[in-house]
Amino acid sequence: MDIFSQTWSALCTAVAALPDEAFDEPSGCRGWRVRDLVSHLVIDAQDLLITLSTPADTAPSHDALSYWTPSATPPDGTAPGDALVVRLAAAYEDPALLRAHLDDLGAAAGRAAQLAHPELPVATQGMTLTVRDYLGAYVLEAVLHHLDLAAHLPSVGLPSTESLAAAREMVERRLRVRLPARWEDADALRVATGRRPATAEERAELDALGARGQMLPLSFG
Repeated sequence: MDIFSQTWSALCTAVAALPDEAFDEPSGCRGWRVRDLVSHLVIDAQDLLITLSTPADTAPSHDALSYWTPSATPPDGTAPGDALVVRLAAAYEDPALLRAHLDDLGAAAGRAAQLAHPELPVATQGMTLTVRDYLGAYVLEAVLHHLDLAAHLPSVGLPSTESLAAAREMVERRLRVRLPARWEDADALRVATGRRPATAEERAELDALGARGQMLPLSFG
């Protein structure tokens, strides 16, 4: 619960500090500029608020790991949902409006997370998870998108050491593979999820891990 609050707050703070011109820069999400990514984060904040206020009447069916379904097909920004995000982002026109919308919704989502009971079952996307596991899954979402935000903006800092380590552990456990220990957490996450190509040396290290390493990268959304 605490690591979610720390991770989500850091991401929202990073967006709030962006200058207007940064919104037209590319992001680490294929096919999306920074403004598109921030528009997606607005939807993420809405999803957090909706899910945290949607108690489930069934026992948990998923946890923080099984929430994710890794895919060999990375998003390219052209799927209907992704294209909608781009249109929504363009509708804001003034980056200040988009920034303010995330500031309001992001803060509300953060407060809702702090107030929710950790063991309360909640429903989302046809799944039931405890609040603790749902927010745990969102640690990975927030860390990956923080890395996406920083991909072409050197002034944007990385997520905290604790957040990066937690996200890396989730990816490794979900994929059932230990990425090379010498890799920095940010690099491990970017390479494993296809956010940047592996170098020749990194590719060789992945292949040396066997079948599970050879299937990387896989998309986590």
